[in-house]
Amino acid sequence: MRDHYKSWGSLKARLERHLADSLKGKITYFYTSYHKVHNVYGRASIRLNGQELICFSWINTRYQDIDIGVEYKKDKSITYEALVDKLREKWNANNVLSEYDFLAAVQKFFKLTIKEAQASDDNIIKILAVLDKRTGKRTLQKMKDSEEYLNYPQWVQDFYKIRFDADGI
Repeated sequence: MRDHYKSWGSLKARLERHLADSLKGKITYFYTSYHKVHNVYGRASIRLNGQELICFSWINTRYQDIDIGVEYKKDKSITYEALVDKLREKWNANNVLSEYDFLAAVQKFFKLTIKEAQASDDNIIKILAVLDKRTGKRTLQKMKDSEEYLNYPQWVQDFYKIRFDADGI
């Protein structure tokens, strides 16, 4: 079951309050849902200077459903939750993530400490953490020096590089 939130506007404002000073006015968050469309499709994105860097779209929900169907045909005894857990790594690596994944990650992010968010297995949460003002320059320098971020999918690495560049690291 999906968590409910009061409004996208309140989530967006909270995300933007958490942005590092070096990224304020540059990074923006976007979400819309198409209420008049069957199943209320939507999309979310993170933008840099108005240019979309990453999109989380309803179409990815369809791709996820296809993957689940293929895996279920292989093993009909597996639960839905187990299938999702099994496929989550593939979806994260290839950014087959929907607006629901984005919204769920944002809500979870606000419940975590910054250290927990930085260590999260969820790539969206990792991105939110590296863009967050609570991730200071010393931590950023350690992240860059360790090069651990280079093990993440390219779409995640891009956000680390944006933050490093913005803070002169």
